[in-house]
Amino acid sequence: MEKNLKSRVTINRLCYKGLDVFSKKGYYNTNLDDILKELELSKGAFYHHFKSKEDFFIHIIQSLVVQKVYALLIEPLNTHENPLPIILDSIEKALEPNKGNEMVYGFMLADFLTEFNKRNAEISRYLKDIVQMWEVNLVSLLKKGKVDGHIARHLDCEGIAAYIIASFLGIRTMMSDKISRQSRYLYLQQLKHYFGSLKAEPQLM
Repeated sequence: MEKNLKSRVTINRLCYKGLDVFSKKGYYNTNLDDILKELELSKGAFYHHFKSKEDFFIHIIQSLVVQKVYALLIEPLNTHENPLPIILDSIEKALEPNKGNEMVYGFMLADFLTEFNKRNAEISRYLKDIVQMWEVNLVSLLKKGKVDGHIARHLDCEGIAAYIIASFLGIRTMMSDKISRQSRYLYLQQLKHYFGSLKAEPQLM
């Protein structure tokens, strides 16, 4: 049991450090030695747990990236309230610039999707699966919002979800240290206007 615990600790250390380095330098600009040196681990220790750099990154996606995206963008959608302010709040928090939020400045889903597009089909598929998971949950919540009378019934929930995801990934790609605050503010203001146009008209008695 002690050996298994030690193994899990090593894997966790590798994954968290790997995610940090990959997000800062990019997958293709990162050498395994960059990660192992900081952790004072040997290549033998690494290959005891992972077959390759690609296998290592896929494990990071399946464990850490999914976990972080789920916590920020999917878990908040588990609500019975009006979905529009819930979705807007989750996006606003995901773009909040603070040290504890890895969705900002150099991280993660948008950056990795761009990096692996047309370069690694397998890793791209894992990343797109995360986007699809977000999309499915958005569509489900939006449809419930229509039934509950929060969203206009004639609207296309799949189209709304696609727009939300595309605009979020787009603003993440555009954000940089110099213009991030202004870009974030303008984007959120326009998103609020868009969400306002989705509201169901009040029923006349």
